[in-house]
Amino acid sequence: MAVSFSLTSLSSNPPKPSSPPTMATLASFCSISSKTLPRFTFNPLSKPSALTLLSKPPLTHLRSPPRNTIRSLFTGIVEEMGHVKHLGPSSSDSGGGFDMRIAASTVLDGVRLGDSIAVNGTCLTVTEFDASHFTVGLAPETLRKTSLVELEPGSPVNLERAVLPTSRMGGHFLQGHVDGTGEIVAMVPEEDSLWIKVKTRKEILKYVVPKGYIAVDGTSLTVVDVFDDEDCFNFMLVAYTQQKVVIPLKKVGQKVNLEVDILGKYVERLLTSGFLDSIKSK
Repeated sequence: MAVSFSLTSLSSNPPKPSSPPTMATLASFCSISSKTLPRFTFNPLSKPSALTLLSKPPLTHLRSPPRNTIRSLFTGIVEEMGHVKHLGPSSSDSGGGFDMRIAASTVLDGVRLGDSIAVNGTCLTVTEFDASHFTVGLAPETLRKTSLVELEPGSPVNLERAVLPTSRMGGHFLQGHVDGTGEIVAMVPEEDSLWIKVKTRKEILKYVVPKGYIAVDGTSLTVVDVFDDEDCFNFMLVAYTQQKVVIPLKKVGQKVNLEVDILGKYVERLLTSGFLDSIKSK
């Protein structure tokens, strides 16, 4: 879900704050014509983020590039936790947009403009950077599909750079194309480990199998059990992992980004396309 563009359907003269955006600024920024984009609403009392999206379906001409287009690969091994410093109107001269600025260190090593960095498992494009921060642009589809809409200044985020051909494959193949979100419904400690149970849609759960891979907020994890009657699955975090990723910092009821193992999608595609029948007929 890497994006190098921003919201171009906004006012031609968006606010350009020199300091962190106030709630009034965000409210003004998020007022978008219903003729162009699904409408944003601003709720100053909402938690954990002041930005929420109405659940209107995306317009056809705003859909992101084909999701089978592989631009970057990740492994789900989080390199560091960064912190959101700014989330609001773009301060660039590009004519508007919505930016997220993140404080980081490890992922800035060798970074270049246009590089892909997974933020909580969402592949995003670096548009600016300095010695201690980088900025990514956020598109409406990204906000609709992911839990990034719940972030606010100060929120911790998982960060991983796209892998190089020489990188070790520590997790599993990820594209940073979030399939949807899940909701944490239980967090139960056992000794120094932590059991976490997540509820999601059946359309996503059908690709989740016991002892299989899944990316939760960009972290490559092994599924322990699947509970079809509850639309849930669970996994366990050992003590080391709990210190390295953002999942244990979340609370029951909060969202997590989910990306299922792409191998399951390929298998389903082959089975439903008549591939086996064509093989049998030969």
